[in-house]
Formats: sequence, structure tokens, C-alpha cells
Amino acid sequence: MSVWNDMTRTISDMDTVALAVTDGMLHFELSLAYEVFAAAPAGVTVPWYDVTVCGPVAVPVGRFTLAPDAGLDRLQHADTVIVPGWADVDEDPPAALVDAVRAAHEAGARVVSLCTGVFVLAAAGLLDGKRATTHWAHTEALAARYPRVEVDPDVLYVDNGSVLTSAGKAAALDLCLHLVRLDHGSSIANAVARRLVVPPHRAGGQAQFVTTPVPAQDDHPLAALLPWIIERLDQPLTVEDLARQARMSSRHLARHFRAATGTTPLQWLLTQRIRHAQELLEKTDDSVDAVAAATGMGTATTLRRHFNRTVGVPPDTYRRTFRSRPR
Repeated sequence: MSVWNDMTRTISDMDTVALAVTDGMLHFELSLAYEVFAAAPAGVTVPWYDVTVCGPVAVPVGRFTLAPDAGLDRLQHADTVIVPGWADVDEDPPAALVDAVRAAHEAGARVVSLCTGVFVLAAAGLLDGKRATTHWAHTEALAARYPRVEVDPDVLYVDNGSVLTSAGKAAALDLCLHLVRLDHGSSIANAVARRLVVPPHRAGGQAQFVTTPVPAQDDHPLAALLPWIIERLDQPLTVEDLARQARMSSRHLARHFRAATGTTPLQWLLTQRIRHAQELLEKTDDSVDAVAAATGMGTATTLRRHFNRTVGVPPDTYRRTFRSRPR
């Protein structure tokens, strides 16, 4: 989960969002992006995003026709530009769209592709020498057409700071929630997730394929274990502790975790600790030592190391940034 190098644009009021649309766009990714950014969830009083749909007049989107709010030239004035999925990846995306997205990035916009929208970013040269992902069915085509792009077919999304890419459908929603989390913090991102009735966080490094995307069934081997872990984040849990609670071997536990979450038990546990630390830093005046203890990190030094590596900034900087905003 990387962030911008310029801290003023890293976790700041990224308040204008432009959705770049043109003939050939997929309506699902466009709709979910609009759903996330166009309206704040109930009870959230922070200044929300100003969303503009940018494109030519009367854009066919699937079986619908969309009348944009502005032309593609408006992309240059947005803080965040989102390029939804592109239907025909065998054809080059429209030159006008590619040029507008490139110009927006040069003007300082954070540029985001959802699913196959990555082909537009690649055509604009924004991914040269960078990691990127897309829907697993199109990763080989992306790598073949744009060999300077480091294509990662196994992750949900990739955050390069000013350029972000996602895999398909649900992963596009994960990336949108990730953006809200960067801009407004974990608490508000979780509120958006609750409104949409989706899990509040899936890390970008998780695998695109999991045999059980959400272990919600009562009879799932992890159904009781995951809430048990969340209630004990302040404790020094080990894989053996988790396996004992789940009444299975460590090997079987690891297999179930990989199938259900796409990651290992310890990595999943670390992610929950970091998320809890973010919420405490946003909502309380607890010292970093106290936050470290409450999240099972032990010491402030350990928390700072993991937090900085995962979030991209130290805990103190993260707190100052969010506390400096009007609530």
C-alpha cells in the first residue's frame, strides 16, 4: 500500500474526481466508482468528493447511452482521474482519451484504472517501468502489448502512488475503497463499505483467485476464528495459537487461510493490527506506545516499522494529517 511521495498530496483532501468515459467503456466499473465517490455515507460530515463524468457527448456504455457532464479536457482539472474498464482490449483505446489521461497526470492528477482501463494508462505511457495489474484474463495481452509494464497477474490492485491499477469487478471496488481510506481514513472507508454491504478491506496484495472469497458460512472452518482474532488483537498471537483455537494443524490452518483470504494467517493478522492502529490514531489521543500495546505490536518501535512499511508514513505523521482536517 504505497502512497504519494509528496505528503501534501498523499493523504489530503483529494476532493475532485473525474470519471473518464468514451465509447467502449464497461458500465459496471463506471457505476461502482460513481457509487463510491458521488455521495457520502450517512453520518459522514467531512467534505466529500465532487464527481464529474467527462467524455464526448452521448457516450454508449454497454446497452446504455450516457450524457457526460463535461469534455475530456476537464480531466486536467481533477485531483483524481478514474478510467473504468475498456471493453475491446484487442483494439487500441481512442487517442483522445489516451492524450487526455496523459495530460491529466502531467497536470498532477492521481490516475486510477479499474479492470481493463489499464490499457488506456499503458497506452499513455504512465505504466512504463511500473507494476500494474488487470483482470486475470487479460494480463497476458497487457504484458505482450506493453512489454515495459511489469504486469502482476496475481494481485487485487497495485498502488504506485500517483498511478493505481486494479483487477476486475470486485477488485475495482477494493481499489475505490482504498482511495477513500487514503483520503479520509479507515473509519470513513469502513462507513462506505457498510453502506455498500461489502467487506471493509482487502489488501491489494491478496490473490485474485480465492476458493472462498468471504468465509461467511457458519460452518466454514474460519467462521468462528476470524472474529475471535479480531477481539484479541492486543494479544501476542501465534500461528500455533490460531491453529489450537481452530482445532486444526498449523498446516491445515494455512491452507484454509490461503483459500479464504488469499494470504497467510500472520499476514492477515498483521493487516488487522495495522487497520486497528489507523482507527485508534484517527479517533483517540492515545500515545503511539498505547496504540502499539492495543494492537499487539508490543512496542512503538515495532508499530512504527510495520506501519511505515504498510501505510507509507509513520504513525505520528498519519495522525497529524487526519487531525489537521475539519471533521
